[in-house]
Amino acid sequence: MLPAPLTMEVRRGAVAELGALLADSRVATSGRVAVAVGPGQGDHIERLIAPTLDQAEVFRVSDGSVEAAVSLGADLRKGAYEVVVGVGGGKTIDATKYAASLAGIPMVAVATNLSHDGICSPTASLTYEGGKGTFGVPMPLAILVDLDFVHNAPKSLVRAGIGDVVSNLSAIEDWQLGSVERGEPIDGLACSMSRTAAEALVGRSDGIESDAFLTVLAESLILSGMSMVVAGSSRPASGGDHEILHAVDQLFPGTSNHGELAGIGAAFCFFLREDAARVAQVVDCLRRHELPVVPADIGLTGEQFADVVALAPSTRPGRYTILEHLRMQDSEIRDRVGDYVRAFGS
Repeated sequence: MLPAPLTMEVRRGAVAELGALLADSRVATSGRVAVAVGPGQGDHIERLIAPTLDQAEVFRVSDGSVEAAVSLGADLRKGAYEVVVGVGGGKTIDATKYAASLAGIPMVAVATNLSHDGICSPTASLTYEGGKGTFGVPMPLAILVDLDFVHNAPKSLVRAGIGDVVSNLSAIEDWQLGSVERGEPIDGLACSMSRTAAEALVGRSDGIESDAFLTVLAESLILSGMSMVVAGSSRPASGGDHEILHAVDQLFPGTSNHGELAGIGAAFCFFLREDAARVAQVVDCLRRHELPVVPADIGLTGEQFADVVALAPSTRPGRYTILEHLRMQDSEIRDRVGDYVRAFGS
């Protein structure tokens, strides 16, 4: 059976209507509700929700770290809350998802940004002392996306969500490759959901200034997250493209954000597949939305990116992608990176 959120709403003013959602007896019955907000717009969000959530207790999530999530989880356990609402960008929502799983209560996601597909995914990406890790968590019980907040978010972060969704196209190719070469089972519904999310965006001519585009972007990110729930893993939305981004995070932390790196990773993986039509389509999409395409766009040299590609397969042991399939030696990696840069560098 298909798991899905009880409610999914994308529109302006969604945060102010949070109280109506929480009045649904399927979400909360006694009114013991906690709200987690991030450091950026926490005060503004608290003022907005106060009139409709007079019984809710508001907690501040300092960052997207394991430590912050564990601290919030402890507070939630002590308070015996029925549900926690995470309001904010990707870091706040991921920390709240993990905290909710530790406390054993459902979580409602209210997204104020569209930087990656964590809005609805069954994973939480959190930082810790040794780097960054991905943790399995339940999918949010309900999802709201407030376009008023999205319009006010940093444009680079909103555009980043486009890169994360478009990378689904590469991830699906890798999953199919794993099926052919390794006999890995494929979930057709998960593939369909993931591919549909990406295809809905990749050819659009409008951009993040448009409510219509942002609605499709939000729905695509949610659909991408649901595809992972259906698959029981991140396979439909994470392949060699995400191995590359995880390697960048390990070797050159702070270089760029998740979605931007996923976009570059997808374009490079299609280049390795020698799929000229698809790589051109992906690169055109990235450029149209002012997303990085080549290593220099994120401040890396060709040599540094070659080191990233060499490390990438080790970031997801057991996952079979175009990177594992080609088994390139260091010299070949440098040559292919050089070819890619010459083909698509400005």
